[in-house]
Parts: sequence; structure tokens; C-alpha cells
Amino acid sequence: MKLSEGVEAAIHCAATLAGVEGGATMPGAALAEQFGLSGSYLLKHLQALTAAGILESVPGPAGGYRLARAPDRISLLDIVLAVEGPQPAFRCGEIRRNGPVKLPTDAYVKPCGIKVAMLRAERAYRAALAEEKLSDIVADFMSDADPRSVAAACAFAERHQRPQKSSSPKQ
Repeated sequence: MKLSEGVEAAIHCAATLAGVEGGATMPGAALAEQFGLSGSYLLKHLQALTAAGILESVPGPAGGYRLARAPDRISLLDIVLAVEGPQPAFRCGEIRRNGPVKLPTDAYVKPCGIKVAMLRAERAYRAALAEEKLSDIVADFMSDADPRSVAAACAFAERHQRPQKSSSPKQ
């Protein structure tokens, strides 16, 4: 299964925003800069995360993005579904019916066994993603990553966060 690059970008942005405290925001342009992405490319994924209730968009010159809920209430599945949509990765086209020998519809009473197996695997994959919380990913990064990487990420977030007068709903 291949997920779009937008999933990686969305997870990294959400992880970065998990480190922003006190209801502060980060502008989308800063998030794009941090990961070397086009601002317009990232904007569509930030909008998808906002529409899904994962991020909150704060308007205005001092606005930006912040998490809409606590990182322990955001799963990787939430992010994947926001970016990729809810449709299963495998979509059965019933090509077994397309060969040169045309059988009547009643020859295909049982569902395609390949479809059944693929959807079973998809359910397992989604269940595993649902167990992976953003808070755990951030905690693992903070404890296991090279200290230079942690310091650089923290410094970038500190430099680009924008304090807000109202508090974040995730607190």
C-alpha cells in the first residue's frame, strides 16, 4: 500500500504542533519551511486536517495552526483518513467477470475472495494505526532521537510559534 507524501507531511506538522504550548500557533509557511515543502502543497493538507478537527486554524496576521485536541487523542489513523479519505485502499473492480467467457450474474453469488482478504488486511492495518497516538510518537522522538535533531526541532518551533490571547481547546 502506498500512502501519499501528504500523509508524511501531515504527521510531521501535527507532531511539530504538539510541541507548541499555551494555545500558540504556527503559520503554515513556517511548517512548509521546516520540511522543505511548497506552501501551497502543504496548505491543502493543513486544510484537510482542520476540516477533520485535528487542527484549528486561527485567522489574522498573528494566526496560524494549532492542534484542536490533545496529542493523546489524535491517532495516526485520524491523520491518514483526513489526508487520504475514508475509502479503502483496495477497491475491487470485479475483473473476474471481464474475461472472454461471460457467465451470468448468479455465478458470482459469493464475494470475490481477493476482495475479502484485502479488506480484512485493511481493517487490521487501520486498527494498528488507530492504536498509534501522536503523543507517543512525539515522546519517542524526544527520548530516542539524536539530541541535535531534538534541539533543532524545538528551536524551530520556539522561533516560529505565535502566542495567542485565547487559550487552546486542547488544554
